[in-house]
Amino acid sequence: MDKGSRNLLYGLLIVIIVVGVGSGMFMVGLNVGRTAAIPTVAPTTPPLPTTTAATAPPTPTASTTSSNENILQKLGQFKQAYDLIQAEFYGDVPSDDELTYGAIRGMLQTLGDDYTSFIEPNIARIIREDASGSFEGIGALVRLNDAQKVEIVRVIQNSPAEAEELKAGDQIVAVDGKSIVGLGLYEAIGLIRGPAGSQVTLTIERPDTEQPFEVLITRAKLENPLVESRMIGSDVAYVLLTGFDGTATDRLQREIDSLLVRNPKGLILDLRGNPGGFLDEAIGVADLFLGDGVVLFERQKDGNEETFRSDDGDLAETIPLVVLVDAGSASASEIVAGAVQDLGRGTLIGTKTFGKGSVQRVHALSDGSELRVTVARWFTPNDRAIHGEGIEPDIVIEAGADAATDPQLDRAVEFLRTGK
Repeated sequence: MDKGSRNLLYGLLIVIIVVGVGSGMFMVGLNVGRTAAIPTVAPTTPPLPTTTAATAPPTPTASTTSSNENILQKLGQFKQAYDLIQAEFYGDVPSDDELTYGAIRGMLQTLGDDYTSFIEPNIARIIREDASGSFEGIGALVRLNDAQKVEIVRVIQNSPAEAEELKAGDQIVAVDGKSIVGLGLYEAIGLIRGPAGSQVTLTIERPDTEQPFEVLITRAKLENPLVESRMIGSDVAYVLLTGFDGTATDRLQREIDSLLVRNPKGLILDLRGNPGGFLDEAIGVADLFLGDGVVLFERQKDGNEETFRSDDGDLAETIPLVVLVDAGSASASEIVAGAVQDLGRGTLIGTKTFGKGSVQRVHALSDGSELRVTVARWFTPNDRAIHGEGIEPDIVIEAGADAATDPQLDRAVEFLRTGK
């Protein structure tokens, strides 16, 4: 696959909060489709989002001429409205950029698609910087929950967030005294970000604490926790994959290779809370566990279909396998989980996945902003739709309320040891 040509994004609107000076831990998810969800860490030469290849304009016809005339008429109406606002509005008129961006967002809202979206230049710049490979920040994986609050999903080991005893489930409701409730995820992150050594005061709501409390955090340079692995006892190998950036397949393979030399009787691949990443890496990760076969179908609105396949020859193709999933497993994670399930390669344990199976193409606009347009959808090898459906695990186990225990992981270990 030519990674440079795959200018599509996907993922789950989950991010690791990082600095505004180039970082690699900005795992955005639910936003995108092929080639790069804002990766956790970029490869040496990062495949940054690019516009689609330019094509020659079509030969004008009577219908296209009429359409162009209609567009010009509508733009004239927009200009009339703009002039009236400038001349008559009683109050402060937003900047030209704000008015233009508002108009674009209004147009996109009429499409009824959450993933066709507009990204302002400052946020698009942050995303591009996050593909540079280095990162700094507080070290917390977060998402925007149903209450429109920034919720911590995971805290990175040895990070400032861990040092201040932040934990999963904490909600960040204000930054330096300014409420971020109701802001978009990117806007909220823009307030939390900052260079290493700088400080930020976060107001935290914790489910088991009656009143919000403030935490002063000094941002720091962090190591990327993309892959974590260990042995559980002497017989079960465990590997956690937190994202599908441009290094995911290679890094995961190295960890698996180091585990397999210890002759485990089974392997657990933990994709819980994994928001996605590069499509190429999703195929590569799936290929580590699958023999020759179909991994994914991608269908465009015009009916065209592309098939992505795995090949024989990887070391982890025969070891008993359990894949852990939950509602935070999205996009690329669902591609891997769906293929493993459909091909009978392993057992899925946990809860139903998110259901993000649409593909977005990223277009860079003239002022540095980005427009992401949904262009296709994904289907598993057995032709099951991912989008809006999610993947049901083979064995449903809830996460449990006690953070000190992990019933899903315990069930996976039991399954590999007993076969049932």
